[in-house]
Amino acid sequence: MTDYSKNLEVKISTDVFVAGGGPAGAAAAIACAKQGKKVFLAEAGGCFGGTSTQALVPELMNFDDGENFLSGGIGRTVHDRLFSDTPSNRQWYVVKSETIKLLYDELVAEAGVDFLFYSKVVDVITDNSGRVKYAVLSGKSGIYAVSAKIFIDCTGDGSLCAYAGADFEYGGENGTVAGATLCSVWGGIDFSKKNFIFDGCRYQEAYEKGYFSQYDGILPGIKPTNPEIGVGGGNVGHCFHVDDTDERSITEALLYGRKSMLEYERYYRDYLPGFENATLIQTANVLGVRESRRIIGDIVMNYEHFLARQVFDDEIGRYSYPIDIHPETPDRKGAAEFTQNVSKQYGPGESYGISYRALTPKKLQNVLVAGRCISADRSMQASMRVIPCCYITGQAAGIAAAVACDGGDVHNTDINGIQKRLKEFGAYLPNF
Repeated sequence: MTDYSKNLEVKISTDVFVAGGGPAGAAAAIACAKQGKKVFLAEAGGCFGGTSTQALVPELMNFDDGENFLSGGIGRTVHDRLFSDTPSNRQWYVVKSETIKLLYDELVAEAGVDFLFYSKVVDVITDNSGRVKYAVLSGKSGIYAVSAKIFIDCTGDGSLCAYAGADFEYGGENGTVAGATLCSVWGGIDFSKKNFIFDGCRYQEAYEKGYFSQYDGILPGIKPTNPEIGVGGGNVGHCFHVDDTDERSITEALLYGRKSMLEYERYYRDYLPGFENATLIQTANVLGVRESRRIIGDIVMNYEHFLARQVFDDEIGRYSYPIDIHPETPDRKGAAEFTQNVSKQYGPGESYGISYRALTPKKLQNVLVAGRCISADRSMQASMRVIPCCYITGQAAGIAAAVACDGGDVHNTDINGIQKRLKEFGAYLPNF
């Protein structure tokens, strides 16, 4: 241990500070700025979009419940700009990373948000009342501080809240987490010859012949992002036992993920028609993490809420997606548990409500949370973590921050006023 101290320049003073420019953070910043507030958004990487862009995840999940468009507002804008020619009926959308990257650039700039890339939250400074006074950022110019009235944590790993002293849960009872994926880009594929049901249809046979160094029977597969030139985006393989709060664990996962792609390249070439010349072009520089810290809020969304298709008085949106906990262990038991969990799905028109209290971390007076690190148990987080739901929670946090700016307390703010503004913004609130 060593002592370290430094006087920090307060480079930016703003109404609302948003940490993280993924789908939740971008939605929060856009929605808040459109309420007339001064917003500063800090993104640790070089673009907005999070997993879609930096982690190269090739799909967006459903925006609707089969009857109702749930991800209204920011989600509607994204959907209509990218997929206006595709009907909404629980559709999963293949997405081109560069296309959605540019769209986020346009939407954030149009809203008048001040932002910086390569700016990462490394600490916070709080007072004794549970108020965050400053976010401490690391950038190319050094370490500096940002002051704000309201702070929104959209980091995915809940780091701003954790640095401020918020309680959180991590993984299951034994600390295991859902497998992460190092996504990838592939070429040389003739998608017109793809006549199999799913990419893992011959995995078992290949595993028994020694193609893979560890068992991983769940293979979402390679999606046709640019089929006209034989290019696809790969959601291929898992990195197990990854601790998203430990840089050494992430380093080891990235090394394993890159090496494992050679095994999948051989599998695709030897077993699947149309993939005889499949070639790995690129792996992402950012690991696709599905599960990290879950911040404890005034309510913890849970599996019982999922089963009950819950309705809340303080709903800020509704969503509909399975319990998508990816395998935790590299064995048949992990694969079987995933299959059992993901079978818990809704019928047409069914959805669950999202309580505003899931956005308000206990102990912290002027902080909101949105996106993957929202207040939820493992089952509900596995449903709410996907991108169209991140638009819902992100824009709600942004509008709530705008309402809370005057009073400064996110726990005691005008929920009816928040819901009214959300409704005007395009949110799906049938129970308001």
